[in-house]
Order: sequence, then structure tokens, then C-alpha cells
Amino acid sequence: MVRRVIPLLISGLISTLAVSCLPSGIGGGEYRYAANEIKLSSVDQLYRFLTYTEKRYPLVSAHRGGPAPGFPENALETFVNSSRHQPIIIEFDVRMTKDSVLVLMHDETLNRTTNGTGKLAELEFSALKKLRLKDPDGKVTTYRIPTLDQALQWGAGKVIFTVDVKRGVPYSAVIDAIRRNQAQPYSVVITYNADQAAAVHQLAPDLMISASMRSPDDLVRLSDRSIPDNRLVAFVGTSEVSPAIYEFLHGHGMLCILGTTGNLDKQAAVRGDTVYTSLIARGADILSTDRPQEAGKALNAYRKAHKLTSTFIK
Repeated sequence: MVRRVIPLLISGLISTLAVSCLPSGIGGGEYRYAANEIKLSSVDQLYRFLTYTEKRYPLVSAHRGGPAPGFPENALETFVNSSRHQPIIIEFDVRMTKDSVLVLMHDETLNRTTNGTGKLAELEFSALKKLRLKDPDGKVTTYRIPTLDQALQWGAGKVIFTVDVKRGVPYSAVIDAIRRNQAQPYSVVITYNADQAAAVHQLAPDLMISASMRSPDDLVRLSDRSIPDNRLVAFVGTSEVSPAIYEFLHGHGMLCILGTTGNLDKQAAVRGDTVYTSLIARGADILSTDRPQEAGKALNAYRKAHKLTSTFIK
């Protein structure tokens, strides 16, 4: 069933300086940029923005926030840097400390992404606050591990978040944080199977969910668990699905997220960034990528060529 669809150089220099001077305690109301913001003030607006139409506004999702030299993964300063360039979805990972503080971290251990060692879950947050994050080249930065609350506060009126809840973290704790920060209008919870999606929907029927879907049967399993189409975004994996699958999911009003991390990003790096526009032209709506700036430039050209706009993009 189809859902109803409801002077440049100086400016760039100022933005660059603002990002380079970000304090580790960045808060929700600081460092707002006038351009590229996704302005969503209600859950209904999120539903509408994430509903498929032929004039849908294709977007980049920055995997782990879009790390780059000088900008670590899952860092607020990295989110700011990524959001300077384009309207963007930020994907990040959530883990829990020994004293039940939710923080942004992909790995179980601190070794790869910080100047610390050991398992994050075995340390209290007071210990994590002393650490510094490493950029993708292993260089220690001045940036610290952010809390989920800090991230959610910063994102309001700027971006959409897709929240990857790592193993051992209760969905209920993440949902409580989303509600506490009134972040429902710009938060999507990532799930990997129908049971996880059902658990999130039961806890928070109003929240948007990213669910894995590569066949009609995947949608049937979600429907059998009473999850309505208009609460779902379809993650179709890290390789393209057939045009028929895109058409099927679009027919249910769902946007499709294609993960380009890995092979597809490598293809674009070798063959040229028009690879990204080809993926959009063949049916993908959101590209989850490790090359957000390159993919973003390609999608911006695509949007201009097809005269695609959105009332929610400032």
C-alpha cells in the first residue's frame, strides 16, 4: 500500500576556523551553520521527508560521522565538519560504560580510536573523559569521546541521525535518551532483523526505524510484527538490489539506503564519482558512505540537474 505523501571565500574561511577551534564540550546550540541544515521540528515532518516520491531528495549518510584526517570517527567535531558541506544524515554508534553512560564508540575496545586501551564497558565515564580520540591515520587529536546526549542536543535542526545500537546496549536506554532530548524528529534507530525492529517499535511506536530489506519477504516479516510502512526506512545492504526490489519498496513509500562502504566506494574512487549518481538513478535514495564529501558533490550535481528541492532543507 502506497503511503500518501503529504562573499564565498570569507565565509568558507570563517567556517573552517570555527571547526578547527571547536571545544571538546560542544553543546546543542553552538556552531550552527546557516546553509545545509535539515530543518525538522516534528516526527510528522520526518515521516514526510523520509517518504518516497519521484521527486525525493537523495542524500548522503556519513558512516560513523564522516571521519577524515584531523577528524575522528564518532566525534561531534567530525559531525560539524561533515554538515558544513551538504545536507547530511549522520550515522553513529552507541555503547555503554560500566556506570551506564551512553557514549559514541564503534569498537568494544578503546585501542584503535583513542589513546586509551581496554574494553569500554569495563570503564566508568570519568575514565573515558581523560582520553583523546584518534583520527583515521592514528593521530591523536584534542577531541574527546562524546555522550549520546551531547550528540542528540547538537543535531537538532541540523541533520538526521541514524543510531547504531551496539551489542549489549539496551534499546530502552537509547530510546529514553532520544525522548529526553526531544530528538524524535531527527532520529532513526538502526536494526538488523525483524525481531530487533519489533522490539524498538514496541518501545517507541513513533520512532523511525532502519530495517534490513533485500526481498519482499523481509517486509512481510516486519508487517507480521505490526510495524507500519511509514515507520520504516529500508537498508538494502552493501550491494545493489534489482530494480524490481527498489520498485517494490518505493511502492510501499520507503526510501532505500544503500551502503557504499567497501566495494562501491572503491569503485567510485577508481572510476569516478559519477558512480554515486548512477546508483541514485538506478533506485537508491540514500548512500551510506565512507566518502561523504565526494559522494555529496556528485549528489549535489544530480539534484541540480533534476531540479530536486525540499522544503526541509535550508
